[in-house]
Amino acid sequence: MDHWDLIVIGAGPGGLTAGLYGSRSGLKTLVLERGVTGGSLALADWVENYPGFPNGISGADLTDMMLQQCKKFGAEVKDLEEVVSLNLKDANKTVKTDRMTYSSGAVIIASGCHSRELSVPGEAEFRGKGVSYCALCDGAFFKKKRVLVVGGGNTAVMSALYLSNLASKVYLAHRRDQLRAEAVYVDALDKCKAEILWNTEVTEIKGGSLVNSVTLVNNKTNQKREMEVDGVFIFIGEIPNSKIASEAGVEVDGKGYVIVDQQQRTNIPGVYAVGDVTNCSVKQIGTAVGQAIVAVTDAFGLLKNPYYCQ
Repeated sequence: MDHWDLIVIGAGPGGLTAGLYGSRSGLKTLVLERGVTGGSLALADWVENYPGFPNGISGADLTDMMLQQCKKFGAEVKDLEEVVSLNLKDANKTVKTDRMTYSSGAVIIASGCHSRELSVPGEAEFRGKGVSYCALCDGAFFKKKRVLVVGGGNTAVMSALYLSNLASKVYLAHRRDQLRAEAVYVDALDKCKAEILWNTEVTEIKGGSLVNSVTLVNNKTNQKREMEVDGVFIFIGEIPNSKIASEAGVEVDGKGYVIVDQQQRTNIPGVYAVGDVTNCSVKQIGTAVGQAIVAVTDAFGLLKNPYYCQ
């Protein structure tokens, strides 16, 4: 069994920061990512609110910079390797992936979240055939076409802005009469060609081989209508990737988020959680970075027991 001081599950901003601080402190550190490095950050078209980049930076570029800095100090980052089970009861934790089994003295869960689905007829059928959860990934397929963005938060509005540069028409359907997105994004949306459909919900997605229409309902008037669109981009929130951790005994709240204390500790000694998978109410790059620093500092004290932690 390959043994490490610290294993980090997830290579988003929190995971890469944990890898950086772990390896830089002298811990033999492994970062495992089931997808591609960066997580949702790598899919962000543009990041304007991360300190140090006054003109903004693409999510892909910020991910690459974080990855290179993480590797510089010796952390090993393995992407496309999915963790399938955990045994966290003993001092030496066991992390089993779809490739091999590792052990470590401490584990940091930085597994993030995945997109929440509408759960309406046609959504699953047309996933990848007009239904998408990532504007940056799939926007190019809808040049000069009509698209509907569903949601009212930052991701939905930013995606509508991005798609407005590609599509012939962008609709934004929000179930309320006010957007949750930050003012800077709402102001930008007012200046672009997107049309907001207030108090509107999608009840069905239709098509043949590809999406060609949606059924909408106004939740104030109950009026239904059909709208012709070529694509539906869904951004209605996220679900934490905490199932494997929960099955291993890590406590989660009613929504599935991992419960942590001020040191990012979970209920199991030597097991920490950072980033979007935690019950922290603020889901931001900077939050995940700060949480990772706190978690690694505490893990170093646990593993190496320096005089200042005694």
